[in-house]
Amino acid sequence: MTSRTETPAPTSPLQIADYRRFWLARFCASLASTGMVVIIAYQLYDVARGEYGMSIPRASFHLGLLGFAQFAPIFLLTPVAGVVVDRFDRRKVAALASAIDVLIALGLGVMTWLNIHSLPGLYCFAVLHGMVRVFLNPSFSAIAPNIVPPQLLPKAIALNSIAGQGATIVGPAAYGFLYAAHHPVPYWTSAVMQTVAAVLVLSIVGMRRLAPDARRSNPVRQIVEGFRFVWTERFLLGCTTLDLFAVLLGGATALMPVFARDILHVGAEGLGQMRAATALGAASVAIWLSIRPLEREVGVKMLLAVAVYGAMTVGFGLSRWFPLSLIFLAGLGAADMISVFIRLSLVQLRTPDEMRGRVSAISGLAISASNELGEMQSGIAASLLGATGAVVFGGTGAIFVTLAWAWLFPEIRRARTFSPRLEQTAHEG
Repeated sequence: MTSRTETPAPTSPLQIADYRRFWLARFCASLASTGMVVIIAYQLYDVARGEYGMSIPRASFHLGLLGFAQFAPIFLLTPVAGVVVDRFDRRKVAALASAIDVLIALGLGVMTWLNIHSLPGLYCFAVLHGMVRVFLNPSFSAIAPNIVPPQLLPKAIALNSIAGQGATIVGPAAYGFLYAAHHPVPYWTSAVMQTVAAVLVLSIVGMRRLAPDARRSNPVRQIVEGFRFVWTERFLLGCTTLDLFAVLLGGATALMPVFARDILHVGAEGLGQMRAATALGAASVAIWLSIRPLEREVGVKMLLAVAVYGAMTVGFGLSRWFPLSLIFLAGLGAADMISVFIRLSLVQLRTPDEMRGRVSAISGLAISASNELGEMQSGIAASLLGATGAVVFGGTGAIFVTLAWAWLFPEIRRARTFSPRLEQTAHEG
């Protein structure tokens, strides 16, 4: 009788073929989305200053409006997106969102190719892109736990972050050079990348199926359950709102076009390097976390990371030397990555699979609120305080928010591990 040789359990998510397809799909989708966001913002600011002859404060205010234009659909559609991701095949949801983004990228490319310098047109496409992102992000976030074992999930989350941050390194820098060479090319590139992402995500075959109850449940009840779950998990609520308010105040990203064009005088190429520096700092930390994930004192480490994020933001706002600005941005990205890793690990490890779409969508709403509304806040603050004053004010505010949340949510300070189950396993080991 022949004995069967058992296949050894994987020790890394990258040993799983489906995860490799997922990782590359996520990288391509993030590259396309991040690059487009950067170029839309720079193009809008450049058109406002050049074609419309606006002053720096007034053009900065339009960057704030752009942030709101991208956030509005996310705010309105997030509950719907979470339910869609939990009720339907997550691969198909992600692929459809990528396919729609291909059309948006092609539309922007044609408008730019025809030299239609229209602020309303850019705003419209930004809204459409925001609608795509509200379905794309939670669907991708909810796929990974269905194709990797639970014990490998922290490593998978760190690798997911490498995909996102790696795309954020390559995308803005490459897109800045592509835009400088020929304005429509970045949008053509995004169309190709999203097409590749859609094909790859549809090629995933080994996903665990959703429970039948997820499809039969009342959609409105599912929305309420998702928000109730986040509200009752104090650690999750504290982490999510900490990131929301800290980045809402401390976001320097929205004003990077102002610094690139009118303060540091480095143009679109410099803007790409600035965005890439932030992502490089984040990716470096993500690589480290994929090898040695954080497991102890996660709450205190997240609080310290957010405080460092605020301090790096202040440094960037005060810097007038481009290399030093890049260093501050790299530090900002590294600190933010630690906060993101802890929050995403918490969301995935403490959330039942049948609710992951909704909770991921709510977490994505907080991230988008902090980013897009942070852009609006920065644009308004810059119109009143100037770009430097707005960034310094925001970074200082992020530090004060961290101190306040350490007091308001003692659960964050006391958190030792991501979940009681993991803590119990560690003690048994």
